[in-house]
Amino acid sequence: MTWDIATEELSKVEVKANENNEFVTVTGNSDKFRCVGVGTDAAVFRYLDAPQYAFKVFSHDQLGKIEIEKEVYLKLGHSEYFPVCFGSGLNFLVISFEEGITLYDCLLKGIHIPEKVLQDVENARDYAFSRGLNPRDIHLKNILFYEGRVKLLDVSEYMKPGNDNRWKHLKEGYKEHYQLINGKAIPHWIVETVRKRYNQAEPDGFNYQDFVQELAIFFKWEDSRLQATEGIRGTSF
Repeated sequence: MTWDIATEELSKVEVKANENNEFVTVTGNSDKFRCVGVGTDAAVFRYLDAPQYAFKVFSHDQLGKIEIEKEVYLKLGHSEYFPVCFGSGLNFLVISFEEGITLYDCLLKGIHIPEKVLQDVENARDYAFSRGLNPRDIHLKNILFYEGRVKLLDVSEYMKPGNDNRWKHLKEGYKEHYQLINGKAIPHWIVETVRKRYNQAEPDGFNYQDFVQELAIFFKWEDSRLQATEGIRGTSF
C-alpha cells in the first residue's frame, strides 16, 4: 500500500509540541482520519478507510524519531507484545492499529488492572532485550490492555542507553498502593498531578518513598483547601 492519500489528508492537520513534556496539540481536521491518542512527541490517527492502520504523526521538531522507531520495529520483528510497522511518510509512521485501553484510561474509568499485567510487561521487556534493544519510557499511556493481554506502545527510546526507572517505579506503585484505588475511577486532575510531578522530579537521586510522601502531603493540603473553600461558599451572612 502506498501512503499518498494519507500524506495528502494528514497535511490538513498539524501536530505541535509543547514545553515541559506536555502532550502535543492537534489542530486541523481530516474526514479520513480520527485522532485516537496523543503523546509528548506525536499524535496517533486511525485511517477510517483502512482501520487496521494507525498513523503516528510527529511534531515538526521530532521528525528525526521516525527513522529511529522504524529501526526499532525492524529489530523487534513480529511479536505479540508490540505493534507492527508497515512504512512511513514525511512526518508519520504507519503501524498496526491495536485494540485496547491504556492503563492511564483504566485509572480514569476505574477498570481493574490485574497483576498479570506486570508479568506481561516484564515478558515484553525481556523480548526487547533479547533483540538487542533497551526498553525505556514505559508508563501508563504506553501500556495497552486488551482481553487480558498487554502490548507496549511508543518504542522511540528503545535505542537509548541507561535505565529511566519508569517501569520500576510503576511496579512499586502498583504493588504498594493499587489496592487502595482498585475499581475506583480516579479524577483526571489527580492522575495528571501525579504525572506532572513525577516528570518534574530530578531523575538523579530520585527516591520513590519520598515522592509518595510528598504527594500525600500535597493531596492532604489540597483536600483541606477544597473543604475550606466549600465551607466559605456555604456560609450565609
